[in-house]
Amino acid sequence: MAVQNFITADKVNVAGLILAGSADFKNDLRTSFDARKTNTAQMIQAAKAMTDDEIKSAAEYISSMTWTPWIRVVEADTIPRMRIAGNVFFPIADGGTEPLGNRIVETPEDAVRFELRDPRSGFVAYAPRGSVAKGAALASSGGNKTLPCNVCHGPDLNGLGPVPGIAGRSPSYIMRQLWDIQQGSRKGVWSPLMKQVVARLTEDDMLNLAAYVASMH
Repeated sequence: MAVQNFITADKVNVAGLILAGSADFKNDLRTSFDARKTNTAQMIQAAKAMTDDEIKSAAEYISSMTWTPWIRVVEADTIPRMRIAGNVFFPIADGGTEPLGNRIVETPEDAVRFELRDPRSGFVAYAPRGSVAKGAALASSGGNKTLPCNVCHGPDLNGLGPVPGIAGRSPSYIMRQLWDIQQGSRKGVWSPLMKQVVARLTEDDMLNLAAYVASMH
């Protein structure tokens, strides 16, 4: 697939990134370190089943959509008591609360609208108190552990050339990608460079970065 044909020098071209990601799935260069991640296996299966032309058409269609904010980050100590169904957290009706602890929990803003696949109903991401500020500090300075995020992802973290935007992305997704890159499960063209960037990050560092970038628009 001619990924370079979709990438310009002055901005991220979403179609090109989708092509690159699909090619990595198709060629076994992008897997999950956690074998239980069924959605990663589904992406691999789908990419292998599609022709290059089908992937190109899908990339062009998806890249034509207008990006809108989808995640609302809320820092908290306690959250509604949750149940898990189909890899998604749902609040239990009248279930009280539970400690959030050192984790980020994403849940649909409206469970009914989510089940109906309403494209205008987003998610709330509960993050530990102080995590956004800690993530902002680490992202801007590197904290003597890594590079500032804007070096590669652009001044507003909305992407730079072939490097994807991360602002406003799902914190669960960001956390998973940081972890998979650190563990060597992602082996695409840019992965070796990113692996050096995340090599010294702790799980707490990744959580804080994920909370911060998710809070951006």
